[in-house]
Amino acid sequence: MKIIVLMKPAPDIEKVKFDVKKGVVDRSSAKLEINPFDLHAIEAAVRIKESIGGTVTVISMAPPHAEPALRDALARGVDRAILLSDRRFAGSDTLATSYTLASAIKKIGEFDLIICGEKSVDGDTGQVGPEVAEFLGIPHVSYVTGIKEVSCESVTVVSDFGIAYYLIKIKLPALISVTKEANVPRKPKFKDLMKARKAKIEVWTADDLRDVVDFSRLGLEGSATRVVKAYYALEKGREGTRVKGDEGVRKIIELLSSSGVI
Repeated sequence: MKIIVLMKPAPDIEKVKFDVKKGVVDRSSAKLEINPFDLHAIEAAVRIKESIGGTVTVISMAPPHAEPALRDALARGVDRAILLSDRRFAGSDTLATSYTLASAIKKIGEFDLIICGEKSVDGDTGQVGPEVAEFLGIPHVSYVTGIKEVSCESVTVVSDFGIAYYLIKIKLPALISVTKEANVPRKPKFKDLMKARKAKIEVWTADDLRDVVDFSRLGLEGSATRVVKAYYALEKGREGTRVKGDEGVRKIIELLSSSGVI
């Protein structure tokens, strides 16, 4: 079984900065780590490998300082790590990102199953997985909460449609997007962390994809959408009002009335 995991090195949301002029996240402003949802994708892939055999390749599109995140993936049981890193990839929206990832998969060649996380903590769109599948012309299932059976020909999964859970069997090659309910990611062992520190991270630029890519569909140029404004949606804390004496009841009624409660 040849499995590919799409892993996004995501920045610490509380520390990352946003480039207002360009409308993009400045990923160099914060340490990159494995997107939490993709930890479940890695775990699902490694479990399949351990069950029926095969290899797991992780692909990420990120700046060079994302290497530690890929080494973390290797320590968790991944066999091969590929980092797509080039200034020409910068500013990609989900469409350009999906096109680039799909192109890298075409360069790899044969594969059986692609697994990715439900969404990323910084984008929260859930679009990249299905879009990659569409670019590759393969079936896909999103919101997978469990993998029931895997063979060389098909995979059977449980998908949360919101109103009901569906048991779905799809023919391989295919792509699935898993949720955090799919499994509990393992913690890498010390020896595996040490081994991963010495492992090779393959770095591919846009030129490495020249045989399978249209350069006009990469990065900002290939993006169909633009972020024109960004802000932190901070939760408003509780507010209190103190009332005293006989005016208390009247004041409470006024407050409840003005807020629309009564």
